[in-house]
Amino acid sequence: MGIIRKLASQTAIYGISSIFGRFLNYLLVPLYTYYFSAAEYGVVSEFYAYAGFFSVLLLFGFETGYFRFRDKESDGRGDTAYSTALIFVVLVNLGFFLLIRWLNAPLSAALHYANHPEYVLWFAIILTLDAMTAIPFARLRAENKALRFASIKVAEITITILLSLFFIVYCPKALGQNPGSWVSRVYDPAVSVGYIFIANLLASVFKFLLLTPQFKGLAWGFDRQLFGRMLRYSLPMVVIGFAGIINEMLDRALLKYLLPYDEVTNLKMLGIYSACYKLSILMSLFIQAFRYAAEPFFFAYAGNSDARKVYADVLKFFVIFCVFIFLMVTLFIDFFKYFIGEEFRAGLEVVPILLLANLCLGIYVNLSIWYKLTDRTVMGAFVSLAGAGLTIVLNIWWIPTLGYVGSAWATLACYGAMVIVSYLLGRKYYPVAYDVKRVIGYTSLGIALYLAHDQLPLDAGRPAWLSAGGLMLVYLLSVALFEGRKIALKPA
Repeated sequence: MGIIRKLASQTAIYGISSIFGRFLNYLLVPLYTYYFSAAEYGVVSEFYAYAGFFSVLLLFGFETGYFRFRDKESDGRGDTAYSTALIFVVLVNLGFFLLIRWLNAPLSAALHYANHPEYVLWFAIILTLDAMTAIPFARLRAENKALRFASIKVAEITITILLSLFFIVYCPKALGQNPGSWVSRVYDPAVSVGYIFIANLLASVFKFLLLTPQFKGLAWGFDRQLFGRMLRYSLPMVVIGFAGIINEMLDRALLKYLLPYDEVTNLKMLGIYSACYKLSILMSLFIQAFRYAAEPFFFAYAGNSDARKVYADVLKFFVIFCVFIFLMVTLFIDFFKYFIGEEFRAGLEVVPILLLANLCLGIYVNLSIWYKLTDRTVMGAFVSLAGAGLTIVLNIWWIPTLGYVGSAWATLACYGAMVIVSYLLGRKYYPVAYDVKRVIGYTSLGIALYLAHDQLPLDAGRPAWLSAGGLMLVYLLSVALFEGRKIALKPA
């Protein structure tokens, strides 16, 4: 249990930025959904969906590639791997920004935002800055500088929050009270939801400035031979990452075009779905924090004799905690729903489906070690591509008839299928004795308790929160019964 506790502590530190920090950002959702209409929020959701795709393409998988070759090189070439990856990513992203600036007008028109070409340009800057800082962040993770990593992430999010409050809350109020004040020189009501993008842009600039010391690594040189090896390893990771973004973001990119209504109504539905998606954010944020800590851990620990046993235990306790998050949100949905505006609550039915989808995604992240540790990234890419293909087909099939609920079910079906395929391939290429019975058992228990919650308040006439607390206690006691001794066991 000692190594698992160490991994948990690293996950907790990264959680300062990705769970606590992003939870602060999550608190912006009420601001957006109370101040903007569903259609306006749909515009924001659409752009962030596009951003997800480019965030993968602009890194070329070199974040994971850096981890792989930094760990393998024992002759002092770790710095060369860093500088090689950094130089490549910087050059690619500078080229990307110049291309978008050149194509801004026709691209904005194609996206039906001809009246707001600045949206496209702003996002190009955000994507460029975020991609160029990804490799420095990866180096901080590889060197176990989790506190510096977290502090920069939290600083970025704090700037985003403060600027959002300034532009969305303070400026309209101040301008209304005194139209001739200094606020009129920095605030234009016509920009509307564009201020969400501006806040993000300025925060990305601030993050870039904080990481400038890391860019001294550009002087360490570019190793062509090492670059070729990194590129061969990393390119399949682009396919994997791109397929992952299709699974995660494609629904929000397609809803605007596949829903059978006019464009304004479609954007409204997109806004409702995206806001409800945010209610599953606790699960996805935990998975993100876990991934930050687990990816370098899996590579570094692979040579130990008990590595496979540790990986099995990690998955089991990961699922236990994810099911806890699932129950916390679904059983107490009557409280969580107030994080979004009333207009957006029509889509609450998708929240349990999306939480289960994210649980499956987290399991897949754990299982994916089989292709990363055996250098079978091409096979891993095929698994992700198969999942992406299923996502595309199911969204095209279900959105016109089931609406955004169809998108939620498509996400769950995709991640569920990827878990099964990855588990079967892992048994062949990197066998790990996962405790499948308990993984399925805890997940099934969570689903059963959620389904029971729908009936208990009505049948027994008790408040919903009372039955929710009782059912959560049942889950915690079940975990204590089966895992209590192992959790309490102190490391040697």
